[in-house]
Amino acid sequence: MVIDKQLLLVKVDKNYCNFLRKFDEKVPYNFNDKETRPYIGILFKIDSLMYFAPLSSPKLKHLSLKSKLDFLKIDGGNLGVINFNNMIPVSRKNITLIDLNNDNSSILDTKYLNLLKKQIMWLNRNSGKIYSRAEKLYEKYNRNLLNESIRIRCCDFKLLEEKCIEYNKNFQAHTY
Repeated sequence: MVIDKQLLLVKVDKNYCNFLRKFDEKVPYNFNDKETRPYIGILFKIDSLMYFAPLSSPKLKHLSLKSKLDFLKIDGGNLGVINFNNMIPVSRKNITLIDLNNDNSSILDTKYLNLLKKQIMWLNRNSGKIYSRAEKLYEKYNRNLLNESIRIRCCDFKLLEEKCIEYNKNFQAHTY
């Protein structure tokens, strides 16, 4: 799996998310048991680390919200949003690549599959903006330079990086 500036869609293992949530309650719940609408986000690199940022399907409220450093509307909110505040470090052991062109895709809902295809096309056309936003949020959070209203919504990136290493060093079929 090569990751440069191209963004990939992935699912994150729910056991891994449950483990991280023990240390940071802002790690979102992963409801990937629902086969038709699994917990999906984008995979990208910050420095040498892989990060996952969850996507949210379009909601009416997204149209009126403004994009901020930790929240980016996809196509003005018409295709959903990226929640950078909830991005988490991952390794290859914690993710499953989503292949939207594979007929054996676990995405059974055709409407949702089409939404994901539109999202990833928009995201890759705007990957520079996405990388810039993620890196800026990461840097400002870790240097304690964020506005408090944004900071309190963010996961603790450095703590979760330590826990990611710990989890994957002892990797097995964890159940948390």
